[in-house]
Amino acid sequence: MRICDLYDLEDQTELKAIKINSKEVEEGDIFVCTMGVTVDRHDFIQEAVNAGAKLLVISRDVETYGVPFVKVENTNQELIRLARKFYRFHDEDLSLIGVTGTNGKTTICMIIQELLGHICAYMGTNGILYGTHQEKIRNTTPDADRLYLYFRKFIDEDCRYLSMETSSEAFFRHRLDGLKFNVGILSNITEDHLNIHQTIENYVDCKMQLFRNVQEDGASILNIDDDYFALAKSNAKGKILTYGKKEGATLQIKEVLDTDFGSKIVFAYENVDYEVESKFLGEVNAYNLAASILCLLFLGYEIEDILNKIPHLSIVPGRLEEVVHEPYSVILDYAHTTDSFKKILPILNRRKKGRLIVVTGSAGGREKEKRKPMGEYILASSDLVIFTMDDPRHENVSDIIADLISGSAKTNYEIIENRIDAIHRAFSIAKEGDIVLVAGKGVDNYMAVGDEYLPYSDWEVIKSYFEEKGN
Repeated sequence: MRICDLYDLEDQTELKAIKINSKEVEEGDIFVCTMGVTVDRHDFIQEAVNAGAKLLVISRDVETYGVPFVKVENTNQELIRLARKFYRFHDEDLSLIGVTGTNGKTTICMIIQELLGHICAYMGTNGILYGTHQEKIRNTTPDADRLYLYFRKFIDEDCRYLSMETSSEAFFRHRLDGLKFNVGILSNITEDHLNIHQTIENYVDCKMQLFRNVQEDGASILNIDDDYFALAKSNAKGKILTYGKKEGATLQIKEVLDTDFGSKIVFAYENVDYEVESKFLGEVNAYNLAASILCLLFLGYEIEDILNKIPHLSIVPGRLEEVVHEPYSVILDYAHTTDSFKKILPILNRRKKGRLIVVTGSAGGREKEKRKPMGEYILASSDLVIFTMDDPRHENVSDIIADLISGSAKTNYEIIENRIDAIHRAFSIAKEGDIVLVAGKGVDNYMAVGDEYLPYSDWEVIKSYFEEKGN
């Protein structure tokens, strides 16, 4: 697309892409000088021009170094308008399925994507997935310059739906402004990310924005057992569908039983009971499956057809994923809040034949208040805990661990700050019948230390250990 196609300028220069990070600018790009929380991108115009930017979008008088520019009142708002036009996005081109909540977003989104198949793309913590293409992304919900670029790619690959995680931070940063959702889903809400939102009220209100953005002919799918169900219902647009254990739920979870290879679940829908086998572990995943099933029911699929696919679903990477089965079980999970541990540790304690060994930490630069109760619960619910680093950022790992152990008098723990060493230690002492839970980072491919994102993967550490041992 040319400059003159976008703005009232007599310039036919062809443009390649939109960027807001000057370090990512390439020859032919548009550089939009958005305002971040701690950064003003007008300060990086020189770097963007040197890299080949051919059009600047600014909101204040600055040196433009001879490059064509457009001055607007608000660059953040203009970014969204420009991205929609540049990437030729129209709401009817792609039906958006948004999932919000403290825990469960990734699992629900990936289940929906797999159930719908090639006509549905996925975007979230586990990256981008459409067709046979998969790639990692830094933010759960990208900024508009990347968001609409991905939308264009999905549409070009004939995707009709996008199953996307809509984080509270994305609404707080206005990344999703102007989007309408065909389906909005609430998993659950507990305290998290208060370093960004400051109060639980602000955090919850950002999540409610998803349901205010649901189309009138769409659906809001709500967890009837969640503490914030009534508030979500009062904000919801479209048809309201509910799931959970309470009677009166559109899709009721009547029973969840552990099996050798997952769980057996009994759902009730329209006064009929349906029993289904699943590879997914525990009640927490019965909720995730119920939300996903309701989504497909709203989209017009028959319940029998949906349930027939449940036993064949892939385990979501990094979500109660058993990556090693023998001689002991190794489980990889993203759990990093008290609530998430309360959901998964009882499941693992029921399944263990020996000890439950947990390797975990807590992220730096995040709310410290959650560490004490989280550490207390983990210690009370595990046979042995190895505390280690987990994205320390600018905090000392030893200080973070001190916070984690401060609420308990129990001594069933070791401290090994290096995460690789901590995981290796757990494996070296595990015996047949034990379960080792490696928690906190899931399938993240980095460790945040200071201002750097260093290459790191729990999955790779686990894989390389057992390859060296010949297992």
